[in-house]
Amino acid sequence: MSLKYFPTVTPSAIALGTAFTHATSLVLSAPFFGSAYERAKSADTPEEFLKSKEGAGAIAAWGSSLAGAAAKTYAVAAILQSTGTITQKGAVYLGVLLFAIGSVPGAFVNIFQEKRPGEYIFIKLASELVDSVGLAAVLNWWGTRPDIV
Repeated sequence: MSLKYFPTVTPSAIALGTAFTHATSLVLSAPFFGSAYERAKSADTPEEFLKSKEGAGAIAAWGSSLAGAAAKTYAVAAILQSTGTITQKGAVYLGVLLFAIGSVPGAFVNIFQEKRPGEYIFIKLASELVDSVGLAAVLNWWGTRPDIV
């Protein structure tokens, strides 16, 4: 496998997109981190909290969310470059397509197989739509291509 087939993306675009994606994913997991924060405040020392099961779970969730955000950012930036998307309208369309690919099948599973509440499904789809479309728009606005001299 050769890395020459992967498009180059500016590090600043990856950092900005990672922060955007990580922030939107933390909105979904805010209740989890909120309870972990309350437990951390009630612990005697920070080291005691970090050694607890809740602390380890919070750190693992935060780290995996950050790594996933970076990978998703690179993938969306690479798709923007590979497709030659230069307008915001095109980036929004691309974000909607990425949303449809990544989230709609899971919504059908949540509706018909798992029979989740409608509010849960709506909130999850809305946040994933904001994440997908927003990430594509932010990356397109920022610019993903390195300056070629």
